[in-house]
Amino acid sequence: MTSHTRPPRLRPVLTALALTLTLAAATGCGTEVASDAEAARSASATPAPDRAELEARARAVQTVAEHVWVTEAPGYTLARQSVGVVGDDGFGSVYTTSEGGQIQLRVERLPHADADCTDGPAAGSAQDPVVTCERDGEQWYRATESGHAYAQEQGDLVVTVSGAREEVDRAALRAAARAAHRADDHELDQVLPPAGEAAGRQPVERGDLPPVGDGAPNNDVGASG
Repeated sequence: MTSHTRPPRLRPVLTALALTLTLAAATGCGTEVASDAEAARSASATPAPDRAELEARARAVQTVAEHVWVTEAPGYTLARQSVGVVGDDGFGSVYTTSEGGQIQLRVERLPHADADCTDGPAAGSAQDPVVTCERDGEQWYRATESGHAYAQEQGDLVVTVSGAREEVDRAALRAAARAAHRADDHELDQVLPPAGEAAGRQPVERGDLPPVGDGAPNNDVGASG
């Protein structure tokens, strides 16, 4: 693999840490975290709801069931309050550790150039330009001084797993990126808010942590939504 130093471009591949990073402040005020053991017990003990119900629950958070992805990484659990729509019908969630580390999962419709950072100027910002851009297996890896991300294409979707470099190392980020997959019915039941509880839910963007996205505090360029 070859690393490249590239100038920033105006259209970012993602607003990586703009996704739900207010969870750090919300941890002490009711953020619900799903334990892996709890999810496994629930999934194995009861059948998943029928598909029509799951699709209705996905629509309630303004996405579609096929765009809901999940992942796993040692020590990280899904923060259920982070689940929400990205863009028109994408999906976003955050996985956290007890020490405050966060991995963001983002699924959205983007062109090829926004996934493949080796296929033109890599996305970054004037404040936090991309310093590494390379192919890593079936995905693309990019990093700035403060953050890094893996991206993969799935049809017209780009699935991005990202985090702050001081919170999550590359090995953990790679593992989460490779484990990312479209949710099956049991996983949809675990991830999607129960019927009637999802109105208006969508990730909250935060503009002061710019690892791979628009740059802070300016979120005018390429902001999702």
